Amino acid sequence: MIRVLLADDDPLVRSGLRLMLGGADDIEVVAEAADGSEVAALVDTYAPDLVLMDIRMPTVDGLEATQLLRERPSPPAIVMLTTFQTDEYVLRALQSGAAGFLLKHTAPGEIVAAVRRVAAGEPVLSPAVTQQLITRLTTAPDTGRRAQTLRAREALALLGDREREVAVAVGRGRTNAEIAAELYMGVPTVKAHVSHILTKLGLSNRVQIALTVHDAGEA
Repeated sequence: MIRVLLADDDPLVRSGLRLMLGGADDIEVVAEAADGSEVAALVDTYAPDLVLMDIRMPTVDGLEATQLLRERPSPPAIVMLTTFQTDEYVLRALQSGAAGFLLKHTAPGEIVAAVRRVAAGEPVLSPAVTQQLITRLTTAPDTGRRAQTLRAREALALLGDREREVAVAVGRGRTNAEIAAELYMGVPTVKAHVSHILTKLGLSNRVQIALTVHDAGEA
């Protein structure tokens, strides 16, 4: 079972998410939080595999709650939820370690599929969020973008040849199975490479690998 914690200040949203996730036989909603300030204690109590986190909450928002969770030794995966297609926190949330970002009006079946993908170690981004991310990366001021590109290229230079190939494939949005087929290696080998990349670059998840690859201009 994939154990899920819902964090949203709107009880109707939480009820809707619980209803749609409850229809899946491999997903269990173990707890609900009405604010980010409640998340840490609920994670301690219920040990969820994944947190569906509203990005805007009244006392502690989803961004701060995500940062606090990511500082823990074995944090759950985090998928951010928002009603805004152009939320100002998108890039910051992903850089903080969120494994995905979905709009609340995403179709129920897609949200269920996203939970399964993140639980399996794959990132998820809605198309609107992906476009916003690309726009932000490509419209950054020249000086800032050059420094960002240099840092990203220096990071990728730390990787071995096969690790770099896997990182670039992750940056292009490929799943482990797709990377295995493209690079003629087994899925366990791909997973091992991804783990090594995360360790070498000091990153939290595949989304951050993808951001580094994009910053380096490799995707």
